[in-house]
Amino acid sequence: MLGLMQDWPLLCHRIIEHAAEVHGTQEVVTRSVEGPIHRTNYRQIRDRALKVSQRLDRDGIKLGDRVATIAWNTWRHLEAWYGIMGIGAICHTVNPRLFPEQIAWIINHAEDRVVMTDLTFIPILEKIADKLPTVERYIVFTDKAHMPQTTLKNAVAYEDWIAEVDGNFKWKTFDENTAAAMCYTSGTTGDPKGVLYSHRSNVLHALMANNGDSLGANAADTMLPVVPLFHANSWGIAFSAPSMGTKLVFPGAKLDGASVYELLDTEKVTHTAGVPTVWLMLLNHMAANKLTLPHLRMVVCGGSAMPRSMIQSFLDLGVAVRHAWGMTEMSPIGTLAALKPPFAELKGEARLDILQTQGYPPFGVQMKITDDAGKDLPWDGKTFGRLKVSGPAVSKAYFRLDAEILDEDGYFDTGDVATIDAHGYMRITDRSKDVIKSGGEWISSIDLENLAVGHPAVAEAAVIGVYHPKWDERPLLIIQLKQGQSATREDILKFMDGKIAKWWMPDDVAFVDGIPHTATGKILKTALRDQFKAYSFPNAAA
Repeated sequence: MLGLMQDWPLLCHRIIEHAAEVHGTQEVVTRSVEGPIHRTNYRQIRDRALKVSQRLDRDGIKLGDRVATIAWNTWRHLEAWYGIMGIGAICHTVNPRLFPEQIAWIINHAEDRVVMTDLTFIPILEKIADKLPTVERYIVFTDKAHMPQTTLKNAVAYEDWIAEVDGNFKWKTFDENTAAAMCYTSGTTGDPKGVLYSHRSNVLHALMANNGDSLGANAADTMLPVVPLFHANSWGIAFSAPSMGTKLVFPGAKLDGASVYELLDTEKVTHTAGVPTVWLMLLNHMAANKLTLPHLRMVVCGGSAMPRSMIQSFLDLGVAVRHAWGMTEMSPIGTLAALKPPFAELKGEARLDILQTQGYPPFGVQMKITDDAGKDLPWDGKTFGRLKVSGPAVSKAYFRLDAEILDEDGYFDTGDVATIDAHGYMRITDRSKDVIKSGGEWISSIDLENLAVGHPAVAEAAVIGVYHPKWDERPLLIIQLKQGQSATREDILKFMDGKIAKWWMPDDVAFVDGIPHTATGKILKTALRDQFKAYSFPNAAA
């Protein structure tokens, strides 16, 4: 027997429709690419998104066609998202920080018909446009006054383009499992892989993000997503914030500490989300100018591990910190480190111990850890295992890639090595390809990196495993010092001594001018392993 409930497909445009009807006057504020602060609201966003849908429909864009966006976090980008998805086309967010050759490969693999872009990225696209045979036209997120001369095919200013329709248009209706958006992984090896989100998965993920122990923002709050719209749905904020009626503040192209601080302060932002590099710039700016943020209540940090010292810095400012972990393949939320009983009353170092974990999963994400043979391992907070996940917003396959990516129980192997404790708190100890195997035991490079970054002279740290004739591998600590600071090998090792097991201590420290990163800001360990491939420990003896 089936239930007698309405068949109400979970479609992304229902979110912006709800926002317009119930929270229509709620502001959406943007530092525009052209410069000035721009203000609109959810009702106007909905109305203009309908114009995008109408105009794409007139241009012959059909169900399942791919429309790329290469753009910053702005109100126009948000309108385009809902407009593209509202006719059943697929919004393909492209990371502009990739190399031009990678951008061309991704656009061609997706077979995008239209590219919508900001002024910033016109030069990049002009260089690769002759290599993009499927692209029929380029729409530039600007107005006539700021539209530059360009060689891009059929280029038009966004404002002129949508001005040619009246907005008298209805969203299309289709199955909730219809593809809605696409984002390619920025893997450090091999070609990027296309993750194809459905309307259903995006809506369910938004509900997960709105959980009080997830992003935790409501209609009385203001959210500034530093995390870009081209990073796995901006962690779902482009859907979760409108669905709750949360005021949105978009930073546009300026992500330096002073610019982010200005928006946090003037717009009285209560919640913000981004990666550690941005928060480091913000904290440095605030410290140098003796600034405070009395309205800010929550910083969500993901992308890479948040150093303990950074967590403490925010706590000292009276701001709660919530570590997050996830993946493009997970839409992306996997876990968040909210403090639940019995940990909510913890103080000092014990509190930091929990806040530094990646947290526990919201409803909608199932997790397990296994050994290399696929056998389930205990949730004891000590046993390392391969982290696997399942859920309605987790990928089951990659776009146009004929490869099985789920295990026999339907779980996706994240490629991370983790522990999970009895309370469900998960701690990433490494990527499976980065974990250091010393004498048959595993050493977490991430724990070592987080510890080393706590040294006052260290700007960034990376740890790789290097061949050792007796132990198979031993950790080499690679350090980039802060500008104007100095430290020796002995200084660093003395600082770490006593804070980790003796056998985890790095066997050597190497100082470098810079540590390489991927397009999404993660440390590029493959490049470091190549850089130090001829290295041998000075005192290594069999």
